[in-house]
Order: sequence, then C-alpha cells, then structure tokens
Amino acid sequence: MKTLGFDQPLYILPFDHRGSFQTKMFGWKGELTADQTAQIAAAKEVIYDGFKAAVAAGVPKEKAGILVDQQFGAAILRDAAANGYSTSCSAEKSGQDEFDFEYGAEFANHIEAFHPTFCKVLVRYNPEGDPALNQRQAARLKQLSDYLHDNSQSLFMFELLVPAEKAQLDRVNADKRAYDLELRPRLMAEAIEQLQDAGIEADVWKIEGLDRREDCERIVAAARRGGRQRVGCIILGRGEDDKKVHEWLATAASVPGFIGFAVGRTSFWDPLIDWRNKKATRDEAVTEIARRYREWVDIFEKARAS
Repeated sequence: MKTLGFDQPLYILPFDHRGSFQTKMFGWKGELTADQTAQIAAAKEVIYDGFKAAVAAGVPKEKAGILVDQQFGAAILRDAAANGYSTSCSAEKSGQDEFDFEYGAEFANHIEAFHPTFCKVLVRYNPEGDPALNQRQAARLKQLSDYLHDNSQSLFMFELLVPAEKAQLDRVNADKRAYDLELRPRLMAEAIEQLQDAGIEADVWKIEGLDRREDCERIVAAARRGGRQRVGCIILGRGEDDKKVHEWLATAASVPGFIGFAVGRTSFWDPLIDWRNKKATRDEAVTEIARRYREWVDIFEKARAS
C-alpha cells in the first residue's frame, strides 16, 4: 500500500465539467451527436491551451496541473501526461446527487487507461443527511479508495460538497450565506471524519471556499487526524466572482495543510462564452484564461509567503 497523502504545492485548472458544458454553455439537451461532442472537446482544448500558456509565462510546471474528464478530454489527458503535467481525471457520473461511477464496474480499467496523477471524485455528502444515502455512497467510495491505494499508481482526490439539509437551512432562516459561515465548516469536518471512519482515505481533499482561517485549520485537523499528516487540502472556487475567489485563496494559503487550489469556472467561463459568441478570438480567450489562472497562483503564493 502507498504512503497516504500528498503535501506538495498543487495549482489545478479544473475543466472536467460535463453536464454544465452541455446544457449551460451550449444549450444542448439529450444525447449528444458526434459533432456536438467534438465542439465541447474543442472548447476544452481552448482551456488547456490557456493552461499551457500560463506555464510558459512562469507558473511553475511542477506545481501546475489540470483536471479534465475522459468523455471530452481524453486527448488532453494523453497530451498532458506526455508533456509531464500533473493530471487529474474525474470518476463520477456528472450532475448526480448520489455518487456513482461514470463507468460502473469498469471504473478501474478507465483509470488505468490514462494513469492520471489523481483520480478525482465529486461527492455531495452531508453528515446529518439521509443515513441510507450516505451509507450507499460510502460503500462505493471505499471500493474506489481501496483500489487506488492497493492497485493503482494514481492518488485519490476527493471533492467534498456539503449541500444544506432543509432543517439546517431552517436554523439560519434560509440564509445560504449564514449556512456557509456558521454551519458548513463544522459539517465538512464531520463529513471528512465519517468518511475516514468508513475506510475512505483521500490523499487530497478538495474543499469548498472558507471565509475564516480557523475554519481552514479545522478542516486540516480533520483531514490529517490519526497519523494522516501528509494529506493535503486544496480550495475550490465554486464559480464565484473574482473578489470572493481572491479572499478564499488568501485565507486558505495562510494555513499549513492547504497546498493549493482548483479554480475552474471563474477562470474559463466568461472567456469561453465570449469566444463562443464571437466577441473574442480563440487567442484572446486563451490569453485571458492564462491570465486568470496565473492570477490565482500569484495570490496563493503571495499569501503563503507572508
């Protein structure tokens, strides 16, 4: 079994979005045609070119990485691996409230076809939610965790989302901002501990943005409890505006154990929409994505150094 954890700097540009690309960016419903699939893949190539441009402009290659899906990004995953970039590939079905494998029982074959640096899952898990749902998800996730640690070279990246239960929202008068500030940090730490106790061992936890340093410290303490001292945490952007992402990055960077970030939609969505609507050239979209990604790196490194 591999040593658990990953504690080196990790600055990820994630674009493994699938359902949101199809329905929100392109406005397509139902089964995709081959041409539609190719158009989404071409849009993801724009993002990847932005990533490569940022590295060429000074983002340290050894700290940089991409997260993309196999469905639309297979060629990107192969190119990135061939060029020595850190790669992460998603294993979950897109847009589902309950975690399940994108490729069912064949999940291991699909991981090993690409040998990503990280196998990533996105999971919606509230520790005070439906116990049967949590148990079903945990059983599948343990299957993946055991496989990755015992049989694969890929590390395990776990993106944890903690959607509010109705009773929890009622406690904060349906104020989602209050839920994020007052309830979600505790629930995230409890979720991590519940999942660990169920035998699910992430090397990196991908965490929704936190406003307070003490909440970041609480998450790291949960992630690293019980001898898991090499486990890392990265902060995600949640598609928020630049100002909010700046705040989250600076807060997380000041806490040992937070090793980086994964900021996707805030990096690429607007530039891609402008390119799709012919308000920007492809080169302009690439340049703007590169600029935004470099900005997140600069903010994180500056806050970490100070």
